Order: sequence, then structure tokens, then C-alpha cells
Amino acid sequence: MRFDSNRAWQEATALVSANRDVLWALAGVFLVLPSFAVGILAPPPEPPAGVDSDKLMAMLSAYYNSAWPWLLGMAVCQVIGTLAMLALYTDRTRPTVAEALKLALRGALPVILAQILAGMAFAGVALVLISLAAMTGSQAFAGLTLTLCLVALIYVIVRISLVAPVVMVDGERNPVIALKRSWALTRGNAGRLLLFYALLLIGFGIVILLVGGLADLLLRLVLGMELGTALGTLISAALQAVMAIFFMAVYASTHRQLARPEAPAAVIPIE
Repeated sequence: MRFDSNRAWQEATALVSANRDVLWALAGVFLVLPSFAVGILAPPPEPPAGVDSDKLMAMLSAYYNSAWPWLLGMAVCQVIGTLAMLALYTDRTRPTVAEALKLALRGALPVILAQILAGMAFAGVALVLISLAAMTGSQAFAGLTLTLCLVALIYVIVRISLVAPVVMVDGERNPVIALKRSWALTRGNAGRLLLFYALLLIGFGIVILLVGGLADLLLRLVLGMELGTALGTLISAALQAVMAIFFMAVYASTHRQLARPEAPAAVIPIE
């Protein structure tokens, strides 16, 4: 089936509109608060101007070594929150928020394992190719290989983008089969999906950078550095949560379109 991005976006916005009250609550607890906490308690370092690559890598290494428990906790909360959103979007039994969270907890492990397996497989192949290219002694060839690996990474991300809906909607708990199912669903539509995802990411990214950056600057000027930075971090976390809400709706509508093209989309508001 040929992917229709306009139909997918219309269905996604309808899903968000129909369930907005519940979505904001979920996003606040599982996306905004964890991101805000990390931004305040374990903020990433701001490298000084003109820092060399070695010092930058050392700074990042030290940061991740100290902040990984916070980052891991945030990631787990975000996975559970986004999967609960997906359950609300797609489950025809009209689950309550508590039931959606239970579904998310059951689906979290297969989704995480699928992502880990895909990442390990790709990293292994890419490492071999880059190492072989480096052994030739040609910087140009090594650079070309690295570029091709990055392009391949984007392609793989698009092809496995429907793993979460496969787990949550189709009920597939085997991570390997979930990866295969997502790969099959996106066959023949990788380019269209990539363009669709890229446009959404660029659009939301511009809004987050402009609104978040301007709000952060104004808040620092009006309220002072400490309080202004904290509120700016909160606004940025909220904007990123909005993006996550819409992206999960997009994944739900895309899966519905490619998996069951014959079935009309139904928007079921959550009471």
C-alpha cells in the first residue's frame, strides 16, 4: 500500500484532539517531570568556547558516568508514558489511564529489547565496515564509509519505527518478530515515511528552538539566572512532550494505515 502522509497526519491530530485531557496528564507525569528533573539535577555540561575535541569528549564522558542513573530513570519513564499514550490511541476496549499504564508496562520490555537488538546488530555491522575502511589508510574512503553508515542508520530507524505499535496494537511480544513485522509494514514506503518524519521533526524542532530559546532568554532577564533557567527548562520539557504526543499519534495512525488499510480509522475519546 502506498503511504498517505496527509491521511496519517489528519488521523493523528484527530487522535490527539479526542484524547487531549488524558494525554496532557500522562505527558506531565511521565515526560515533563522526568525531563525537568534531569535538567535541574543533572544538567548537561556547557562546553566553553574553543574547546578541543579531546576535552569535549572527556567532559561528556564524565557527565554520562555521573548522570546515567538520572538519564536511565528518565528514559524508562518516557518509554512507559509514550506506550501508555499509544494504548489510549489504539486500544478499542477504551482503557482507563491505569489500564493503559498496565498495558504499557507489559509492552515496555519487548519494545526496549527490540531497540537494543536492532542497535547492537547495526553497530556490529557498522563497526566492521568502518574498521575495514580505516585499514585501507584512505581517509576519503573511511569518511565515505562513515557517511554511508549514517545514511543506513536513518534507513533502519525508519524501517523499525512501527515496532511500538506492533507490540501494543498487534500484541506481538517477541522482539525479533516485532522487528520483522515493522520491517514488512514499511516495505516500499521507507522514502515517504522518512520525508514525513523529517518534516515533522524539523517543524517541531524549529518551534522548540525558537519558543524555548526565546522563553529561556526572557525568563532569565526578568527573573534572574537561576529561576529563569529552571522555568526555561520546564518550558522546553513541555514542548518536547507535545512533540512526543504527536509523534506517538503519528506512529499509531501510520501503523493503522499500513497494517489494516481496509479498515476505516475510528477516533475513540477516553473518558
